[in-house]
Amino acid sequence: MVASLTVSRFAGFALVALSAASFGIMPIFARFAYADGAGTTTMLFLRFSIGGLFLLGVMKLRRIAFPRGRQLLGFALMGAVGYTGQSFCYFTALKYASAGLVALMLYVYPALVTLLSVLFLHQRLSGRTVAALALALAGTALIVGLGSSGQARGVLLGLGAAGIYAVYIICGSRLIGPGMAIPSSGVIMLAAALMFGGFSAAGGLQLPHSAFGIAAIAAIALISTVVALVTFFAGMERVGPTNASMISTIEPVVTVTAAAVFLGEPIRLLNVVGGCLILGSLAILASSPAQEKQER
Repeated sequence: MVASLTVSRFAGFALVALSAASFGIMPIFARFAYADGAGTTTMLFLRFSIGGLFLLGVMKLRRIAFPRGRQLLGFALMGAVGYTGQSFCYFTALKYASAGLVALMLYVYPALVTLLSVLFLHQRLSGRTVAALALALAGTALIVGLGSSGQARGVLLGLGAAGIYAVYIICGSRLIGPGMAIPSSGVIMLAAALMFGGFSAAGGLQLPHSAFGIAAIAAIALISTVVALVTFFAGMERVGPTNASMISTIEPVVTVTAAAVFLGEPIRLLNVVGGCLILGSLAILASSPAQEKQER
């Protein structure tokens, strides 16, 4: 029994880490799509449409039942309200604050998830969890930069994105049961696609100019959406929402590294120190006793 829990916990860590890496590479693909003329709402519409239709195909091939009733409504609301709201706040915040400051505000969400887990999921907060959370937040601050600037509106929108994402994760931990990672992700993506489809229709489509831009959007849809969402929910099922949110803080590490490799952006000493702090937080989580029953 203990061995099976350990294997499940390790698998959960690996799945959430894969999810974070998939999300972390998304800004690189987005930069390529933007450079080829793609608009934000059009890119998000195509991202969720391609991802949702792909998962519908997977469900049909594997004969996975489509969610019904309250489950369907819950997943649809997670996509239409949660994912759409988080994306809108995040991308709007970038108009009023630097990317570093917005990213720092967004990565407050692991702390919010921990707080919500204590208040609503009756999770016991251990010293190890607090230490891991502190290291993860400090590491994120060093990676994205503490010297970033912006208007108060940008800060509030960034915090709004973090708050919405935290609630989204907690709702997901309650709604998504065993074996539901694929159908739940499919519904969430299609609901978000409908919302961004409406935004794109109102503002006009801004498609990429070449096959290169289309390929970048396809990569966002399949790698940074399908793989990222499915593995996140599958991993969260095994390690719980608090651990999953803290493991996800390796996302900026992946982004900074990928930007250096593919875009030639420099890696500074503080970035390296921040990455080490985040890895340290993961080591603390990995060495702590299993908390699935406390979190779920």
